[in-house]
Amino acid sequence: MNLAGRPWLASYAPGVPRTFVVPEGSLPDLLEDSVRTYRSAVALEFFGAPTTYRELGAAVDRAAAGLRALGVTAGDRVALVLPNCPQHIIAFYAVLRLGAIVVEHNPLYTDRELRHQFEDHGAKVAIVWDRVVPRIQRLPEDIRVTAVVTVDLISAMPASRRLALTLPVRRARDARKALTTTEKLTGPRRTVRWQELLRHKPLTRRHPRPAATDTAVLQYTSGTTGIPKGAVLTHRNLLANAAQGRAWVPGLETGRETVYAVLPMFHAYGLTLCLTFAMSIGAKLVLFPRFDVGLVLDAVKKSPPTFLPAVPPIYERLAAAADERGVDLTSIRFAISGAMNLPQSTVETWEAATGGYLIEGYGLTETSPVAAGNPIGPTRRPGTVGVPFPGTDVRIVDPDEPSTDRSPGEPGELLIRGPQVFQGYWRRPDETHAALIDGEWFRTGDIVRMDDDGFLTIVDRIKELIITGGFNVAPSEVEDVLKTHPSVRDAAVVGLPGRGGGEDVTAVVVLSEGAILDVEDVRSRCRDALAAYKVPRTIVQVEDLPRSLIGKILRREVRTQLLNDGPRAEGSDRR
Repeated sequence: MNLAGRPWLASYAPGVPRTFVVPEGSLPDLLEDSVRTYRSAVALEFFGAPTTYRELGAAVDRAAAGLRALGVTAGDRVALVLPNCPQHIIAFYAVLRLGAIVVEHNPLYTDRELRHQFEDHGAKVAIVWDRVVPRIQRLPEDIRVTAVVTVDLISAMPASRRLALTLPVRRARDARKALTTTEKLTGPRRTVRWQELLRHKPLTRRHPRPAATDTAVLQYTSGTTGIPKGAVLTHRNLLANAAQGRAWVPGLETGRETVYAVLPMFHAYGLTLCLTFAMSIGAKLVLFPRFDVGLVLDAVKKSPPTFLPAVPPIYERLAAAADERGVDLTSIRFAISGAMNLPQSTVETWEAATGGYLIEGYGLTETSPVAAGNPIGPTRRPGTVGVPFPGTDVRIVDPDEPSTDRSPGEPGELLIRGPQVFQGYWRRPDETHAALIDGEWFRTGDIVRMDDDGFLTIVDRIKELIITGGFNVAPSEVEDVLKTHPSVRDAAVVGLPGRGGGEDVTAVVVLSEGAILDVEDVRSRCRDALAAYKVPRTIVQVEDLPRSLIGKILRREVRTQLLNDGPRAEGSDRR
């Protein structure tokens, strides 16, 4: 591909820069710039409780001093095990202000999952949702966490809400149980209440600041390997991606946008769109500890959103519920979808409900995470993930010979180069070397096709391709056909060991309400649309499919479960 041409530049929306300069400084500088500019504006809102930018900046300075008193210094890893809440944003920037490294964790992880990550990153201090503290206390003593800062979500709520949660009724008890714990938090590790950190005098401006090239975040990602690895993201990587996001959205009104944090901020997508991008534009960030349609629609009435990053199932559920309840969504001008394919029907429903744009983007944890997006304007192209972001170069190469570029229009592996590309995997030099060609081109493991004008279409993941009879089968292609059958609500397609050393195409389906699985009828639909070798040899019915917290189907878990279950007669075809 001729990089000098960059054909995608012609498709940028008006106002999007064709050249890109990475902002200087660090993430604490980003926040402090917003604190100075938008002092009295609301930065955070949590169940109606507001925090201004001035209050946020002061809390970060005090929390940083409190962490320093616990022994946190530059380069130390600090684990955050928190849902979306004000304490999460404060802790994130307080850790970074000390030059330390944030390690984000999913608070719903099991003991085993937490143990692997804590063993890998070696954090000595953890800032933890109080409901999760018992899991941290149960970690083996050879994991050297010396202090656990406990966070009570209820303390960040308005007084009226806190009072309502103390009422002696079942609904209040259930709500309180979902937000906090009655378990004893004692154990082998010292516990410190979050409020104690905030009692310290603010960290002085003289305290050394991190450099742009310093590591800011370790973001764990398993990709398709099954073993989570810490992606090393610098301040420059994350500053660049926030700035690329600002450049991509023409018409942003700095200091006046309201962004809804329905995505978990411990995920790379939520981290950048909420923790950095939203803060950089002086937005009001409305926080939800988990996605709940009722909570979101209640908030819409009080603080109408203007910018909503989410995933397709969230858009579908919100549009349907808003229509049912008569809630107006027309304040939402911009909606950015990622993590999975965005159906055209979802776009049409959402844009009819809001009058704003819903566009699909593309990224990975290793690209901080956004690398491409559909233009926010008439040049967008549904069905694609858009074009490379400003300052981002791409190549389409032979997956077996990544030094060989594919011809225009020919599918191949996507390589990405840009200021948002990570530095490698934490303490895994061999895997870093394999992932970064010439130290700068990241191998995404995604098979894509690029049109002549630079639009990218995802074909499939390399490591999820099924090889049967010497032919490659893309799971998503089969899944798309299966989901056109009226009886099939959702589907996952995987390869299971077959005869002759190859794989059998195996489909796992969730049926529509009231439907009965007719295997032959489903296969007939597949035969009408697919070559014979792509038609599932076995079709298995399940109640639901395993998904990530943002709703992405986990094909690897589907395959593992099928292998553990052993041979199944249901829907088997002995051709």
